[in-house]
Amino acid sequence: MVVQWWHLSACFFRLGSRLTFCFLALLCSGAKGSQLKRASPFYCKDVTLAIFRGESLKILTVKVNIPDSVKSDFTRWCINCRWRPMMLGRPSDTKIIGDAVEDAYKRLILPLLTRSYRTQLSATAEKESIDMFVRNLRQRLLASPIRGSVIMGVDPGFTHGCKIAVLSPTSHILHTDVLYLHRPGHRTEADRLRHLVLKYSCNKVVIGNGTACRETEAFFADLISRGLFQPLDVSYCITNEAGSSIYSVSPEAVKEMPELDPNLRSAVSIGRRVQDPLAELVKIDPKHIGIGTYQHDVQPGALKAALDGVVQECVSFVGVDINICSETLMRHVSGLNAGRARSIVEWRENNGPFFNREQLRLVKGMGPKSFQQCAGFIRINPHNLHRSSVSCDSAAPEKPAVKKSKGKAATNIPSTPNPLDQTSIHPESYHVAEKLVSLVGGSMGQIGSEGLRRCVETQVQASCLEHLARTLDTIPETLQLIVEGLTQPPGFDIRQGFEQADFKRGVVSMRDLQVGAVLTGRVENTALFGAFVDIGVGKSGLIHKSNITADRLPPSKRGRSLFLGPGERVEVRVLNVDPQRGRIGLDLLRVLQ
Repeated sequence: MVVQWWHLSACFFRLGSRLTFCFLALLCSGAKGSQLKRASPFYCKDVTLAIFRGESLKILTVKVNIPDSVKSDFTRWCINCRWRPMMLGRPSDTKIIGDAVEDAYKRLILPLLTRSYRTQLSATAEKESIDMFVRNLRQRLLASPIRGSVIMGVDPGFTHGCKIAVLSPTSHILHTDVLYLHRPGHRTEADRLRHLVLKYSCNKVVIGNGTACRETEAFFADLISRGLFQPLDVSYCITNEAGSSIYSVSPEAVKEMPELDPNLRSAVSIGRRVQDPLAELVKIDPKHIGIGTYQHDVQPGALKAALDGVVQECVSFVGVDINICSETLMRHVSGLNAGRARSIVEWRENNGPFFNREQLRLVKGMGPKSFQQCAGFIRINPHNLHRSSVSCDSAAPEKPAVKKSKGKAATNIPSTPNPLDQTSIHPESYHVAEKLVSLVGGSMGQIGSEGLRRCVETQVQASCLEHLARTLDTIPETLQLIVEGLTQPPGFDIRQGFEQADFKRGVVSMRDLQVGAVLTGRVENTALFGAFVDIGVGKSGLIHKSNITADRLPPSKRGRSLFLGPGERVEVRVLNVDPQRGRIGLDLLRVLQ
């Protein structure tokens, strides 16, 4: 029997396609899947994205090598197990099957395996990179704010000088200036700087970590050591200025500070990053604030969705004061969007500050569902309410406001403050909170006071939480949130116990480091291969992941993939110092609580 070559090729093609599906079924059954996974030379998440980036830049050539044993085992299985019983072992049929298997493996299966492995490795590495980016962003946003201090933000520079912005404790701009601290004859500039510090009682300086950072730090440290700012006790810190230049020319910055030069806006942003990290960093695209790794190599849609989710989570976790927060910050509150945030700002500008949460119902576009979602995350601080009402031209309305909506009856909205609005208690649970306050013999005006806190805690200890919840007709989880809201002091910020910026008075350089020296520092950024730690010498040191072991960590951090995150204070030992390359190797000793 003579078989034409074209007929044989067609048989090979059809049989090859069937062999491909058979091979996939074989892999799914686990026959060789684990061997192939172990055989992959790039099964390492911390280098996959780096390798693929090198390939896209035409620097590397990437090839996936499949062990020869895979091909031989697959060929043997096809001939001896899959088709031999059907062909009854005829040599001619065996030859055709063997050639078809060879063709199918080379033309279909091998490229399929290569694509599958690359896709799997890329997806795994992207997921790990996004997870690390999200974790780093969460810790950066939830850093503890610096309250109650006048702060000077400094954007350092040589040619164009150091941009200075003096900010009030509530982040209002008191003064902006440009000082040339690194030119000959800078004594006059030092006198001007001293005048600004004493005039505004500024005792904290925040320096951006850009160009001329080390020189500016040395300049301030010298003035502090010489007592130039006495009687004020002035200290300074270095903060990451990544993204401040991008923000300074953004539409949000132009709208917020239209009269300022972009360079001065960046100094304002640097100072506000320490005063309230969450409120300032949400104005900047998370990809530009200097955290995470390989954010430009992952899928933009997946990264944006993950980052938007963590920003909204952090904003909702902390809450916002509706009378002082920016429009950008309000956009990230659950239940609000850009349109509703803009309407809230317009209502605030036209009618003065909000006196209670119920007045949010008067805002255009705020329906019942939106109010229900956002009300629990909105705060009305009496202190900020008083300050806003003083600065407002129009007084608060004496009569209840009326909201008219199409197809609905008019609803009376009170204009008097409600003490519960400064807490995290949702309006739906106000009646339960009032019952609890009445039960312990307190009054609404005592919310946040030490006396009410003792009364509530005594009542909870006397009656178990479950029994008290049944008495108040609620569930224990809701009652626990109400108890926390009633016992927290006025103006409570849940971030107060978190890590905050380290302020110092002296300067240490890289040449002062000695191998074996034990130092304390703060984690700046983490990657899949380790953590970068600021130890105050101008260059971040690296703790390789091999030196981050579980026995050196507190139990609460041992379940995480890399354990450390931005803002955490650590004690480290210097392993090696390379001044020429600017590299410092560190060993983790312990995490400071």
